[in-house]
Amino acid sequence: MSSKKAYPLRINADILAAMQRWADDELRSVNAQIEYVLREALVKNGRVKLVEKVVVEVVDVSSPDSGE
Repeated sequence: MSSKKAYPLRINADILAAMQRWADDELRSVNAQIEYVLREALVKNGRVKLVEKVVVEVVDVSSPDSGE
């Protein structure tokens, strides 16, 4: 797992408010949302390679009583 480093950020109040609304919509903290947006921009512009992917496995959990 990668380590985190604290970094003080000066940001326009309107941009911060917009990031807060977006973070709320995505159920993230503002810090996590800013990191997400930065990571996506870095990948999109070829500055870093996306090395971590979340894998979701769908499992059929139908109960025997459900008739399926």
